[in-house]
Amino acid sequence: MAHQFNTSFQPPEWVVDEAVNRMVLFLNHVLMSEPEAMARLARQKGQRIELVWERVQLQLTPTPAGLLARGHFEGFDLRLTVTEESPVSLASALARGDKPKVRIEGDVQLAAEVNWLIDHVRWDAEEDLARLIGDAPAHTLAQAARQAMTALRSFVAQRPGSGLRTGSAA
Repeated sequence: MAHQFNTSFQPPEWVVDEAVNRMVLFLNHVLMSEPEAMARLARQKGQRIELVWERVQLQLTPTPAGLLARGHFEGFDLRLTVTEESPVSLASALARGDKPKVRIEGDVQLAAEVNWLIDHVRWDAEEDLARLIGDAPAHTLAQAARQAMTALRSFVAQRPGSGLRTGSAA
C-alpha cells in the first residue's frame, strides 16, 4: 500500500521546489558551523553534483565561499543515486544512523570530499535551540529528543523483517 501511494502521489511542483530550496538553506546553515567543511567545498567550486532518488533530482554546485548553490545544468561531475526504493526502508536506515545505499558515478576526488562531509559534518540542533530559548531549556529538550530517537531506533530494530532484532529470542 505504501509503495502504491508513493508511485501515485505527486505533490505540486511548487511544493517540491520550495522544499528543495529549504533543504539547500538548511545544508548551508549546517556547513557554516564547520570551517573545514567549507574549505573542502570551496576547493570543489563549480563542480556539478547531482543527487537522485526515485523521481527526485537535486543539482548542487559548491560556491567559492564553500557553501552549496542549487544548480540547473546538463551533465554532472558527480552523481549520487540512492538505490533504496522504499521510503519506509530509507527512513528506517536513517533512523538507525546508517548511510543509505548509493550508486556513485563520476569524479573520485569530489566523491571523497562529499563522503568526508557526510562522515564529519553534523547539525548541532541543541546549539541552534539554545540561541532561541537559552542553554538549560535547550539541553532539556535535546535530551528528550535523544531519548525519543533511542526509542524510535529500538522500535525500528524490533520491526519484523528488519534483520535488526535486539536481545535474544525466547
